[in-house]
Amino acid sequence: MPRPTPLSEPFGTTPDGWRVERWRLSSAAGVSAEILTYGGVLHALHVPDPTGRPANVVLSLPDLAAYASDTPYFGALVGRYANRISEARFTLNGRHYRLPDNDGGHNLHGGPEGFDSRVWRAEPLPGALRLTLHSPDGDMGFPGAMDVTVTYALDDEGTLSLDFEARSDRPTVVNLTNHAYFNLGGSQTGDGAEAASRIAGGDVLRHTLYVDADRFLPATPESIPWGPEQAVEGTPFDLTEPRPIGDGVRDADPQIKTAGGYDHCFVLRGPSGGTGEPRVAAVLADPGSGRVMEVRTTQPAIQVYTANKLDGSLTGPDGRSYHAHDAVCLETQHLPDSPNHPEYPSTELRPDEVFRSRTEFRFPHLAGGR
Repeated sequence: MPRPTPLSEPFGTTPDGWRVERWRLSSAAGVSAEILTYGGVLHALHVPDPTGRPANVVLSLPDLAAYASDTPYFGALVGRYANRISEARFTLNGRHYRLPDNDGGHNLHGGPEGFDSRVWRAEPLPGALRLTLHSPDGDMGFPGAMDVTVTYALDDEGTLSLDFEARSDRPTVVNLTNHAYFNLGGSQTGDGAEAASRIAGGDVLRHTLYVDADRFLPATPESIPWGPEQAVEGTPFDLTEPRPIGDGVRDADPQIKTAGGYDHCFVLRGPSGGTGEPRVAAVLADPGSGRVMEVRTTQPAIQVYTANKLDGSLTGPDGRSYHAHDAVCLETQHLPDSPNHPEYPSTELRPDEVFRSRTEFRFPHLAGGR
């Protein structure tokens, strides 16, 4: 049976007059996704529990104005360079580039006007939504005119996949990811697919997390990598067996205490990058709801962030405040500050190349996802 073509509805207008749409994907497994053309935001991801009761498992904001304010990238597509570039500068092929320092003297997620704040062009496909964006030469200080395509797709088993592509007319650097905040406890979806509504799951400290990584990057208090990769063995970063997130967040390790929880890059086992078959990067499980999410990717790393900086100032569609550790981000990506670390996998993109990566969110507790 052909997969349904996504449907759209208005979601507001930006102050400079761009109309924003909300698109809805659905699947035979009962999983549905809502995607905004503003920032390519994953606005909602409704996933049934083992009894078939659906809930939204990502943190959402109530309207366009909330997303367009100074928010922590809820559900957004981030670029040109996800994560941080130290001192907001890098050298490529002997040329020096200066970027906006929007994070304590460093560049974060491409800058203050990164891809998360742009209106993307949407093209509906059977079971998928293709988003495209043109980034001109010099955009946020990055060289090269870049064209980016991100395709959200939802299959009959309920797997949500994101396929990223980028091309540039000059040598540049690129690192793309999605910045969804997951809480598998979820929210009640109410009477219709409109809802991104009430988060009922509380924090994620009882969620268990597995990460397929033997090494991680220690970070400075400003979240900049320092020193060589370190082994996770014997540290709270050893997630090679599932463990409650709260065990790690409460650990006395200086790296954890400084960050207020996890906000670290894990170097995944196996091939680094490329366009091969996605391999398991992480498995998140909520013992309360019975929901399980498996993250697969072709990327070489994953940033685990336990929403340490949520302080109650942001609220969901029902008015509930979001606090630290109410969610966890599992951002598949290249290593942070790679342009300044030649020993890391390269993030350079040349004019004769195409950047490609794929990330999948699978739900093995669903009958169709086994």
